[in-house]
Order: sequence, then C-alpha cells, then structure tokens
Amino acid sequence: MAENRHKSLGLSDEEVLDMYRTMLLARKIDERMWLLNRAGKIPFVISCQGQEAAQVGASYALDREKDYALPYYRDMGVVLSFGMTAQDLMLSGFAKAEDPNSGGRQMPGHFGQKKNRIVTGSSPVTTQVPHAVGIALAGKMEKKDFVSLVTFGEGSSNQGDFHEGANFAGVHKLPVIFMVENNKYAISVPVSKQLACEKVSDRAIGYGMPGHTVDGNDPLAVYEAVKEAADRGRRGEGPTLIETVSYRLTPHSSDDDDRTYREREEVEEAKKKDSIVTFANYLREQGILTEEKETEMNQEIDKIVNDATDYAENAEYADAESALRYVYEE
Repeated sequence: MAENRHKSLGLSDEEVLDMYRTMLLARKIDERMWLLNRAGKIPFVISCQGQEAAQVGASYALDREKDYALPYYRDMGVVLSFGMTAQDLMLSGFAKAEDPNSGGRQMPGHFGQKKNRIVTGSSPVTTQVPHAVGIALAGKMEKKDFVSLVTFGEGSSNQGDFHEGANFAGVHKLPVIFMVENNKYAISVPVSKQLACEKVSDRAIGYGMPGHTVDGNDPLAVYEAVKEAADRGRRGEGPTLIETVSYRLTPHSSDDDDRTYREREEVEEAKKKDSIVTFANYLREQGILTEEKETEMNQEIDKIVNDATDYAENAEYADAESALRYVYEE
C-alpha cells in the first residue's frame, strides 16, 4: 500500500473521497457540455479538464463557510466546491433566466454567486486579481477572519492587474492566495513564449511573498500548499503565490482548434497524468474507493448530470425586456 498521505495532512477517508467526487462531477459536467455544444444546444464551452485536482484541492483547504473565491473561467472545480450545483452550471450553459451567475446574460465561465461568496468574474482576463486584493483589504480593515483565493491562468500572470494586485497585497500584508493554474498554454501561446523566468512562482520574491510551485495533478499537494497559505494569511503574515502545474486536456474553448499549435502526441502523453485517473488509483490503493463505491458514485453523478441537463434545457429564457434591468433606475 502506498503511504497514507491524506491522513498526514489531517484529511479523513471521507474527505478525500468527497474531493474525488467533486473532481469527477466537474469532469462529467464538462464532458456533457462538449456534447451539448457539438449537438448545437449550447453555444460555448470553456473547459476545466486537466485542472480539476488543483481547483478542488485548493478549495478544500479553505473555510468554505467564510472565505471568498474569485475564480477564473475554467474553475468549475472551485465553484462546485464552494456550493454551486450541476443545475446552476447547466442553466449557465443553456443561458436561461434562472442562471445564478448572470441570468443567462453572460458566456459560461463567468461565475458569480453571492450566497456562496463566489465573486463575479469579468470577460477581460485577470480583473479578478485586484478585486480579491480589495476584498482582503476590506476584511483586514473590518478585522474579519477570512482569506480570499484568486485563481488565474499563467497567461494572466503577465497582465498588469496581477502585478499591481500582488504588489499591493505584499505591501499591505493582505490575506490573499494568488493561485496560478499553469496549464502550459495561453490559448495558442506555449509557456516558453510567455515567461522569461523558469517558474511563475519566481515572481513572488518581487512582491515580498513566498512562492511555491506544486504538481497541479495532485490534489493533496495543492491542498497542503493552499492550507499553509491560508494559515499564513489568517495569522496576518500576508499573501502567498502558488503555481499549480498541469495541462489543458481540451482545446482552449469550443471555438478553438488546438491541432494548429500542439502535437497530438503531447496531449496523449499528458493524459497519462490526468488527476481523475491518478487520484482514483491512489484512493483504490488506500482501500477507500472500492469497486462498489465507484459504481455507486458514477451512477449518482450520471443522474445528477442528466437531471441538470434536462432541467436546464427545459427552463425558460429571460424575457427580452429584462435586458434593460440594472441599466436604468427603476
């Protein structure tokens, strides 16, 4: 039997099984959305596939009753962990009136849900970084004990918003966790053409915070790094930059043909490290994911995804007049 890593991190068998379940749910919703898109039923998909371990590992390291999440467009694993449902996500995919993110006004991936402290993202990338810093500043001023987690791709770490946000958080010692989900590509631009430094985490020193690079396919490694960062933030020691390295298993979006900029062999090779496979293997070795549990979990998730699809497909679209709401005073 492989060493019992989750116990040494203070995680129970039930907790790691729940982490896997959330990862698998994210994957199955994502796969269904691709099918719906190719069938002409939903207009757009921007995928989480290959990054679920980092998203779920990070979320489970936080206090999901009080901490804030400022996700980026791939973060299905984060928002499911923070309390969004498969139905919520499907309503967004079908752009229906009940979509909690935007009432069907935004493309999928623009997550926002006040009751779960998931702060609305915007279409220009990286704008969520200064927002996360502002929330952490407000919390510090009001002496509240929460941290904010902000996630973004490695391409976003080249945007001014990241550098301004990181600098401000470092100067004011704010409880922010900057988590870069490095999936090797900013749309078609490989990481070798994005960064002159070896790792994104090398940038942390410039802002007076620790920087860590961890295996983004290992939810336990990400959990450990984020837990430490959250504890630091709560102690008033300031922000942390964490880089999770994984691989984007799909094209950038349903409108992208990734065959134009990367070899199929590279993608196939990356699939061998897919966290859905490797973490399941770890749980099997530990005797936590039995055959019976796995069958039951797959059936349960299939039903959730089917029900969410049916509900969202049959839900009402927003009235055309509602486009004028929140624009003019009523």
